[in-house]
Amino acid sequence: MQHAKQTAVHRTTRPAATLAAQAASRAAELVMTRLAATTVKRSLDLALGSVLLVLAAPALALGALALTLRAGLRPGGVLSREIRTGLGGRTFELRSLRTRRLRLDLLSRLPHVVRGELSLVGPAPRAPDDPEVCGPAAGRWRREVRPGLTGLAQVRARSGMPWDEPALLDAHYAEHHGTGLDLVILAQSVHIPMRAALRGVAHPGKAHLSDTDHRLPGYSVAE
Repeated sequence: MQHAKQTAVHRTTRPAATLAAQAASRAAELVMTRLAATTVKRSLDLALGSVLLVLAAPALALGALALTLRAGLRPGGVLSREIRTGLGGRTFELRSLRTRRLRLDLLSRLPHVVRGELSLVGPAPRAPDDPEVCGPAAGRWRREVRPGLTGLAQVRARSGMPWDEPALLDAHYAEHHGTGLDLVILAQSVHIPMRAALRGVAHPGKAHLSDTDHRLPGYSVAE
C-alpha cells in the first residue's frame, strides 16, 4: 500500500517537474533571444553610427561655425542641453545643434549613439518628468529600450486615429523591433525629407506635409 502511494506521488511530481523545466527552458531561450537581438542592435548602432558621425563631422563643424557667427553665440552656446531618460531609467544630458537645417540637430546627436545613450532607431527621448515616462500610463518597456534618433512614430502619419498615436507606435516598436524593421525605418527617415526637399524645388512656395505625415508602405490597421 505504501509502495503504491509512493508510486502515485512520483507520477504526480514528474509531470509538474517536467512542466517547470520546460517553462524554465522557454524563459532562458527568450532571454537569450532578446540578448542576441540587443547585441546585434548595439553593434549596428556602433558601426553605422560611427560611420555617419565621421561623414557628418564637416557639416556639423560648418553648422556650428555658422551659428556662432550669425547669432554671436559662444562655441558652447550653439548646443541645446536637455535632460532625457535612457535605457534602464538612467538620465543623460542630450546635446543638439540649435538648428533644423539639413537635419543637423539630429546628426549632432550621433555621439550619443556611439556612447550608447541613444540608438539609431527607437522611441523619442523623453524628459524624466514626462507623463509618458513617470505617469500612470508609462509603459515598462520604456526602461528596456534605448531612445533613438528616429523611430516608428517619426515616420508614421499622425492621422488622428488611435493607432497612430506616438505612444502606441513606440510601444509597438518596443515589442516587435528587429534589425529588419530598424533598416526600414532608417531608409524612410532618409527618404521622406529628401522627397519633401525635391517637392520644394519642383513646386517652390507650395505647402507640403511634414516628415511626420507619412506612413510606411504596407501599413495596416491590423498592426
